[in-house]
Amino acid sequence: MSKVRRRAGSGDGEVPVSGELDGFVIGYVPEGIGAEVSDFASEWEDVRFRTRVWERQVEEGYRVDLRVHVLRGGGLGTLDELRDFLAGYHERDAARWRPTEFGDGDVTGLVGDGEAFRLVEPGVAVDVLADPERVPEAELRAVLTQIHPA
Repeated sequence: MSKVRRRAGSGDGEVPVSGELDGFVIGYVPEGIGAEVSDFASEWEDVRFRTRVWERQVEEGYRVDLRVHVLRGGGLGTLDELRDFLAGYHERDAARWRPTEFGDGDVTGLVGDGEAFRLVEPGVAVDVLADPERVPEAELRAVLTQIHPA
């Protein structure tokens, strides 16, 4: 099992991962994220998902701290189409859900409500969701911007 190194200055710990996720390397996960890691595959509305989940054990069972989705589908041609797709997938009102655009180097995406996402190329996107109580927005953006093609 490989490891993802945390950002310099955030502690010297590492969080285990199980290699690439559908052709992408996840280069950073925040400090304090659960070390239980699972991968899943699913499909919704003709979009294929490959998902990695980090969770931790709590008294009630397990709680998800972080999810990374790689999405592939023909309906994901623009960032607006991706936003509308994710609004439907998460059962949000697309007219009211307006995440904020951000840019970090060559990565431009949208962030808001515990989620950050970007269109890598038409038909391919990356979506990161986190528990906002454990992962502040700046860390959420950092996870997204450090996901790169393998």
